Amino acid sequence: MPEIYVKTLRMFADGPESIPVRVSWYLADLSEAKGRQELFTRQSPQKLKVLREQALIESAVSSNRIEGVEMDRSRIGTLMFGRPALGDRDEEEIRGYRDALNRIHTKAAGLAIDEKTILDLHGMCRGEIRDAGQYKEKDVDIIQKYPDGRQRVRFHTVPAKKTPKAMHELLGLWHDGLREGWVHPIVLDAALNLDFLCTHSFRDGNGRVSRLLLLLCCYHVGLEVGRYISLERTIEDNKERYYETLEQCSQGWHEGKHDPWPYIGFVLYVLKSAYKEFEDRLGQVSAPRGAKTEMVQKAIGSFDGEFTVRDLQSACPAVSIDLIRKTLKGMRQDGLVECLGRGRSARWRRIG
Repeated sequence: MPEIYVKTLRMFADGPESIPVRVSWYLADLSEAKGRQELFTRQSPQKLKVLREQALIESAVSSNRIEGVEMDRSRIGTLMFGRPALGDRDEEEIRGYRDALNRIHTKAAGLAIDEKTILDLHGMCRGEIRDAGQYKEKDVDIIQKYPDGRQRVRFHTVPAKKTPKAMHELLGLWHDGLREGWVHPIVLDAALNLDFLCTHSFRDGNGRVSRLLLLLCCYHVGLEVGRYISLERTIEDNKERYYETLEQCSQGWHEGKHDPWPYIGFVLYVLKSAYKEFEDRLGQVSAPRGAKTEMVQKAIGSFDGEFTVRDLQSACPAVSIDLIRKTLKGMRQDGLVECLGRGRSARWRRIG
């Protein structure tokens, strides 16, 4: 009997016994959100443009930041929308991820979910590194490191020599599942994501490719919220839950005795949260001063206490520093905020 590497999709091929109630609720909510999608995307073109720009920045920055790749905030806008000379390896990876996002957003319908696409996406988000776009050559385990220097093997991934066969099986089963309707397509996409992460096909960059793959799968089933709201930023905002469910669902994976539903539920939660944010943003009355000004005003309203201009830059990376300062000046004149100091590090707070 041939060895089976892909455990979750194989489990669904044999027929899941039942779907957890919470997952059913998420699927119902996503079905309703998908039905309203066209209505919301017919609203203000300027608002949609701002959301697209914001999502592009947040996705590239958050997906890399989850993996420990950081960059200078002052260069984010230039790096995302210009062609500056790259300052370091981190900037190369972030711009490469931006290019991969652009390819998905503009060509999703024509991008097959196959090994070539996955290898191409890995090559783009890993830049000029030697093994970009290539499966791992040596066995790689998931290692957890502790602050005191201790470390442990959190998960043994599929061996390097078996990875090409595992990836072939992974994608073959996914296509079979879609064609034969084993489970809801969104559940099948989340299962594909889990098996891909457990296979760990590359030496590095597996997390980033998994998030690109999730975005592409969403396009293929008609969920386009990732164009306007960053799925990567939503995952980063829930990073602890992301890692907890991933570790929980990887236990017993090699033996096919794992429970995939916590991670699948997490993926559906991310999609539901993104749709809620999308509708909340577009459901508001447009501010007369423009969509980007409204974005800054909303960010100010979200702060519980004092904040700085840098905090606003972080919350609104698609907005220029000049517009942030102009918005603060206008709100100060209207008696809505006050400045508590001088200079770039001055703190602000809302009034009332």
